[in-house]
Amino acid sequence: MVSSSHTDGIVAGRLPADTLAEQFGDLHPPLDAHEAAVAADRCYFCHDAPCITACPTDIDIPLFIRQIATGTPTAAAKTILTQNILGGMCARVCPTETLCEEACVRETAEGKPVLIGQLQRFATDTLMERGEHPFTRAEPSGKSVGVVGAGPAGLAAAHRLAMKGHDVTIYEAHPKPGGLNEYGIAAYKTVDGFAQAEVDWLLKIGGITIDYGKALGRDITLDGLAEKHDAVFLGMGLGGVNALGVPGDDKDGAEDAVDFIASLRQADDLTTLPVGRRVVVIGGGMTAVDAAVQSKLLGAEEVTMVYRRGPDAMSASKFEQDLAASKGVRIIFNAQPVALHGNGAVAEVEFAYTRAGETGLEPTGETFRLKADQVLRAIGQSLEDAPEGLRLERGKIAVDGTGRTTRAGVWAGGDCASGGDDLTVTAVAEGRDAAEDIDATLRGG
Repeated sequence: MVSSSHTDGIVAGRLPADTLAEQFGDLHPPLDAHEAAVAADRCYFCHDAPCITACPTDIDIPLFIRQIATGTPTAAAKTILTQNILGGMCARVCPTETLCEEACVRETAEGKPVLIGQLQRFATDTLMERGEHPFTRAEPSGKSVGVVGAGPAGLAAAHRLAMKGHDVTIYEAHPKPGGLNEYGIAAYKTVDGFAQAEVDWLLKIGGITIDYGKALGRDITLDGLAEKHDAVFLGMGLGGVNALGVPGDDKDGAEDAVDFIASLRQADDLTTLPVGRRVVVIGGGMTAVDAAVQSKLLGAEEVTMVYRRGPDAMSASKFEQDLAASKGVRIIFNAQPVALHGNGAVAEVEFAYTRAGETGLEPTGETFRLKADQVLRAIGQSLEDAPEGLRLERGKIAVDGTGRTTRAGVWAGGDCASGGDDLTVTAVAEGRDAAEDIDATLRGG
């Protein structure tokens, strides 16, 4: 159904409100108490469990599952949250199928892992629904820390620092906290405003103030923060988006996938959100999948993802690839954009087939075109307005294993830093570990 008089182009209201509500329902409906007990009973409670090693935040997974199995889900939640204060969101968005669940002994033996992610959600949701916050603030230290960015890394660092007794001010460029959890993740993965609810719960520790509308380089400077605070943690993510660098990239109808997802996440009424009839998403990561699937759920008739390498090289997991295919998204591999064609607005995208050559990826000489009225770019992000005086490594802030930058008194973590994978759970681990090092340093350790 198309409520607009337009038959082509990017329009709103391709589907009625009730259909959209159903389309954007919870990707993994929560387990009830009985389902959680049955799922927990499948765990072998392994000694030296491989699932713990596979978890970037080192959660004691067998312990928390045993606590669920013995009817103490809030104790399970504390086990989780002690290591990962954003355990509720990570349970929803982490690629558990390539982390803890892939390492699960049940997966190795039977091809069916314990539902670790869903059990983690059951435990953390139970605790949050009871309004409990199992952590208390230490005696005030008299020290203050400035945190740039209220995303996963910044929030994890802020909570751990506040728990240690330090006063924390988070400087956030957006009008809401959460970072990618609020603005950059598919709506069907985090329904009912969970991202904001989790931040509200996290702030119950006390000692954390968020100053909104403050972007590093625009409203605040690193020198100013260093002068005002005893330590600084940078967790502002990646604000820049990589351009396609092909003719026609500036045509109407071509936009960044992160902007498309952010608009969707902040829309009060999905029937007002415009989407194309034929959508082409360029990229092979989680953002590309989220943009492609949500385009289809909004009512696009044809959605095609195009990735320049093969399926094994995609950063989106096999589960995400299968999810896209199950929603009717076509995925074309080994093709890269050459040009966007159209008179003012995009009408076609021209691609060249690729293959692995001796010096890297190379075109085969064959090209093809896809009709499109909307093109979503999802080929990665870059650090925007990198702070002066900090060494960069591969376009990100260089850090050591504890998150220390090349400037004394300044730490960094999450997507803006040169640490691990660009995952929510990795960002949480980096923020937590940097906070521990900041605390030790402020106490003279």
